[in-house]
Amino acid sequence: MGAQLRELRERIRSVGSIKKITRAQELIATSRIAKAQQSAEAARPYTRALVEALEAAADRARLDHPLIEGVGTPRRSAVLVVTSDSGFAGAYSANVIREAESLTGLLNGNGQEVRPYVVGRKGVNWFRFRSRETGGEYAGFTGKPTYADARAIADDLLEAINTPTDDGGVDEIHVVSTHFKNMVTQQVRARRLFPIVVEDVPEELQHAEIAAQRGDTGGAAAESRAGGDNHALPLYDFEPSADEVLGTLLPQYAGNLVYTTLLDAAASEWAARRRAMKSATDNAGELQESLTRQANSARQAEITQEISEIVGGADALATAGSE
Repeated sequence: MGAQLRELRERIRSVGSIKKITRAQELIATSRIAKAQQSAEAARPYTRALVEALEAAADRARLDHPLIEGVGTPRRSAVLVVTSDSGFAGAYSANVIREAESLTGLLNGNGQEVRPYVVGRKGVNWFRFRSRETGGEYAGFTGKPTYADARAIADDLLEAINTPTDDGGVDEIHVVSTHFKNMVTQQVRARRLFPIVVEDVPEELQHAEIAAQRGDTGGAAAESRAGGDNHALPLYDFEPSADEVLGTLLPQYAGNLVYTTLLDAAASEWAARRRAMKSATDNAGELQESLTRQANSARQAEITQEISEIVGGADALATAGSE
């Protein structure tokens, strides 16, 4: 009985230590979510200004840039897979990888070869374990990405799409990442980044076309303009030409797309980690209470047995003395 009680007490101490760790991780994640959201909010004014300048340049250029016009039948696509560097985030990385595999199957079914570019140690290790060849691997910054990190990824993707397919380049760029909706809900999304589709449509609808290609970052502007908002575009005078300005803006646009995607994924990662750690803390508390009840029951049984032994010994002594 004593050995069982000692084992239960040891388990209670172990669960208590785990509970402290998960609680600390939950508090850290809670504080980091707010910072990640602030970083994403701070990037939006630049994003809106960049989208407006890009729209104006695209409206006046010949649209013969490879990031815009694309090819008739794409043969190879790059897929940017954004996972996390560390664990304790539940199924965050697993859900992204599952969606990336689904997108890969879809592209393969359309006759395209897929080249993954993987962000985060979880994704990198997953592809390495399966001996999957990747176009690029990036790790060490998913919790707090910087524009320099995004710029390095965007440069690799741009180099791939600007290289002819026969020379090992790609025709399209897709991204699979997690979109932060709120503290409870994060949604894995797969979308195409390039080529951008700019059709010969009225100017007020071109905003919606380009912004819709970028996903949620420009979604509010697209909805307001498509819905009849009288927001006037600033007038631009391009020097030396709209084509050259467009060629300069598109790499900046690509870098901004990757950066906002990483910021959104970082907020989602911290939210997923907070939810997972809160669940782990609650489970540890419940387990600790259950083990405490078992220990109290074992201790009570031990005390009852000791009392029974004492009473039995006293009765034996009394019987022997009377004889």
